Amino acid sequence: MKLLSWNVNGIRAISDKGFLNWVKKEKPDILCLQETKASPEQLDPGLRTPAGYFSYWNSPAKKGYAGVAVYTKVKPALVNFDFPPRSFNTEARALILDFKKFILMNVYFPNGGASAERLRYKLEFYDGFLKFLDDCEDKNMIICGDFNTAHKEIDLARPKENEMSSGFLPEERAWMDKFIAHGFVDTFRHFNKGPKRYTWWDYKTRSRERNVGWRIDYFFVSAGFIKKVKKAFIMPEVEGSDHCPVGIELEIE
Repeated sequence: MKLLSWNVNGIRAISDKGFLNWVKKEKPDILCLQETKASPEQLDPGLRTPAGYFSYWNSPAKKGYAGVAVYTKVKPALVNFDFPPRSFNTEARALILDFKKFILMNVYFPNGGASAERLRYKLEFYDGFLKFLDDCEDKNMIICGDFNTAHKEIDLARPKENEMSSGFLPEERAWMDKFIAHGFVDTFRHFNKGPKRYTWWDYKTRSRERNVGWRIDYFFVSAGFIKKVKKAFIMPEVEGSDHCPVGIELEIE
């Protein structure tokens, strides 16, 4: 199985840049999208549910904001649209799909850079998310999405200059340490130890041209499930968003 995850920074905007042709070319078994910025009723049928896929959407009441979606060739046994506490549901940041052999979580974590209040919300969201995972103990978990935090210095081009920026704050990075300590594996780092591998670049400074980026998009799996992951990768050649897709390949009997 090939699983891909992509913060598309607006599904309608990226649809004008060859998005569906890319989906047809890559043929992912499951594609997780973040920051869709649209509800399904705003989309053409072919974009809402591409041929050969089931689709699931979680969109907030606020128009043109946040939102996540999943296209999947395999119908899940169960779909949930949030994790407790329910207060997080107002921003439509999660989809949880139970495929029996594993549970997939597609999450668009908050950005804490706008204000102290948003940083508090981000850290509260992190803690609520981790508590939910602890309640899912002993299940095979795949967690993907935009975490909005670069974990280690190797995960961004200019760590020293960003030590006081949200996305690389000590408390955000400490939470990533805590998350991994709870039994999760960063699939990309499991296979790839090298530097200069990023998933997000600032549009305003045209940083993608110079590869001055951040690795903030991930696939994590529960430690006991890592043996099923045969490959993990980043796709920086795929344009259309300020993020690029990331992916894993699984061997599932």
